[in-house]
Amino acid sequence: MEAKLEKSPDVAKLTAFHLTGERSGDTLSEISGKNLLPALYAEYRDLSHLRYDYPLVLVEDSDTGNFITPLSVIIDNLLRETVPQGIDGEFLRKKVLNLENCIKQMVADGRDGPFSELWTQAETTLLEAEDAETQDELESYLEKISRTSKVLKVKGRVVDCDRKTPRRSIQHVWNEQQQVTRKNLRKRLDALILRVAGVLRADFEKSAEARSAGNIKGQVGTTFEDTFDFEAMSNLLTETLPEQSMSESRRKRLQSVLEDLKAQQFVGVENLDTAPDKPADPYTYVFETCSEAMDAFMDRLPGLVSVIKAIAIAELELENRYSEERHDPFFRKFDKTSLVPEDLSLFPSYLVLNNIEDDDAAEKARIIEALSSGLPIKVLEQADNILVDMMGGAGQAAPGGRGGQIANMALGINSAYVVQSSASSLYQMAPSISNGMQYAGPALFSIYSGAGGQSAGLPPYLVAAAARESRAFPSFTFDPSAGPDWADRFSILANPQIDADWPAHDISYEDSEHKTIREKISFTVLDFMATDPRFAGHLASVPVEEWDDTMVPAAACLSTTPMEIMDVAPYVMMVDEADVLQRVMVDQRLVRTARQCRDTWHALQELGGINNSHARRLLQKEQALWEEQKKQELDDLRSKAKPAAAPKAAPAPAADAAPAPAADAGPEAAPAEEAVAESVVEEAPPSDDPYIETTRCTTCNECTNLNDRMFAYNEDMQAYVADADAGTFAEMVMASENCQVSIIHPGKPRNPDENNLEILIERAAPFQ
Repeated sequence: MEAKLEKSPDVAKLTAFHLTGERSGDTLSEISGKNLLPALYAEYRDLSHLRYDYPLVLVEDSDTGNFITPLSVIIDNLLRETVPQGIDGEFLRKKVLNLENCIKQMVADGRDGPFSELWTQAETTLLEAEDAETQDELESYLEKISRTSKVLKVKGRVVDCDRKTPRRSIQHVWNEQQQVTRKNLRKRLDALILRVAGVLRADFEKSAEARSAGNIKGQVGTTFEDTFDFEAMSNLLTETLPEQSMSESRRKRLQSVLEDLKAQQFVGVENLDTAPDKPADPYTYVFETCSEAMDAFMDRLPGLVSVIKAIAIAELELENRYSEERHDPFFRKFDKTSLVPEDLSLFPSYLVLNNIEDDDAAEKARIIEALSSGLPIKVLEQADNILVDMMGGAGQAAPGGRGGQIANMALGINSAYVVQSSASSLYQMAPSISNGMQYAGPALFSIYSGAGGQSAGLPPYLVAAAARESRAFPSFTFDPSAGPDWADRFSILANPQIDADWPAHDISYEDSEHKTIREKISFTVLDFMATDPRFAGHLASVPVEEWDDTMVPAAACLSTTPMEIMDVAPYVMMVDEADVLQRVMVDQRLVRTARQCRDTWHALQELGGINNSHARRLLQKEQALWEEQKKQELDDLRSKAKPAAAPKAAPAPAADAAPAPAADAGPEAAPAEEAVAESVVEEAPPSDDPYIETTRCTTCNECTNLNDRMFAYNEDMQAYVADADAGTFAEMVMASENCQVSIIHPGKPRNPDENNLEILIERAAPFQ
């Protein structure tokens, strides 16, 4: 931690800036043009030297359902498959990783393309750079794996994280899954068309028309026109007509079904040998707005009803289960109100690729209408700029922007599938995206690209990752089909450190005396906003010689009330281009925005079962009830112990001795009674030390999963505090809050310099 600082003479200027945003004197300077970054960004400034989830490969024809895979995962699989472990494989391992870096550089330069194509280009580049001594060995290895490796057979385009990535990724997953839907529907329609046509053809062959001289002559052709007597042949065949043929009503029904199946435009149909005309091209299902998608669906709805009705009638007829008495009335009334989700799931869904910045009020209303409709409409709401200016003034930002607002509104619908994610987490959220595409009803995919161009020239990946990390654009999934309640349906597990207001990370730096300082700092939405030039007017840099005790980390201020920070100056830690640490003051308006962001995160936590206020109140109520029951049990034990504390009867006196008087059990019995009572109460450690009521442990693993050095199990698999110094007081408090039976007592903090102690002590109070 930093040394204790005295208050500087300019302390009033610091607090005045926080309250008013006005700079005065030389103490505070603008940050514009200084290229400052949040301190935790320092090691991520150059992503080219790091290995992370990008570039992505948009995998085609995946047999595992993994349609989005990082290039690094493919390379790791290749190494495991083809390169020996240990020192024997070191040469090839380095060369394959060089190939990966070469592909990454090509993609970063804008040369995205099919994986196979980029791999071949990278091979050529790598071999040209090798000397003759190693070139043959490397070339032999590359030639061998190109023939034998399953990993290199992957098909798909390699893409970087940029403005186009959300649109490309969402449309790719939709395309891959819709290919299966279209293929299955086309196969089903083909089969029905052939079979219904076959039934009608067989019936026609039994008719007098089929055995007429003209029809027979048409089938035989003109070659034998002078050889056969077609009239005589017709008379002969007519005499052998079967007595029974298809009823006229059934024939008309099947002909109508066949016409509807052939005329549909929802998917192309291959087997149309009996079609007199070429069918119209199939519909398109990708739109730019919800208004277009909804209008198209409604225009096609009558045709959709006809096709679903034709499928149902055809299958009943072919299975010989159609009953005119029972089914005719039903199908006469069959209309759009008769459709069920299972019917709609047979057909392709509608994809809307939308950018939230292009929406007007009417389109926003159509989005909510579409998500409330129950129709198979999948909506991408891409946001490029989530720090939306309000009333034309920078700094009045709405957390999550309009993209976050749409997603939060969609949660209230309770029947739409919702995924919110930044582009940096697309691989992590890919299973949820895939499930949303398969969901029978509407789905919303709210994605932040990180490519708004407002964040000091930082790579979109880093900006998108920071938005999620800072809670400005947290990830979550709502799946209405996952279960009956929110515990099953809603998840925020894709976010870092979900129990905390803000993720905290360790940072090391050198002070002015070249001493290494290590501390844990929180990454808040203020750190994220500090990279946006539009908010520079609400930030001010303070030279190191002006640092004093009035300055408080912004994360600590966000955990208190506005009135409690009137006399302090909140700051965020930033670094310049030389990685020199800076303190940057934050004014009150940005702090208010950050509090709104924190409150939004708290609401998501509650929905996700974290720090749920209803559960906490119920726990406190149950704890008070349990303590009352425990007190009553102790009182009962003490009262039962009183007779047992009486002195034993004296031995019988001799026959000639007078009987001894009865012993008085009065005051002398009290110590024995107290001893018995105390024996039934487990002695607790001093209140300053944390402890667990071990004998009541239910072995739920909550505490040991949190920190298995601080908490451990005894031989009876019941928890105890193994080492109170092996973790933080924050972890001890969190364990107390998470404990299902409230048996963890956190005691007092071991480290007086730990962050946010006042808040932690307040949270710990109910469990002491």
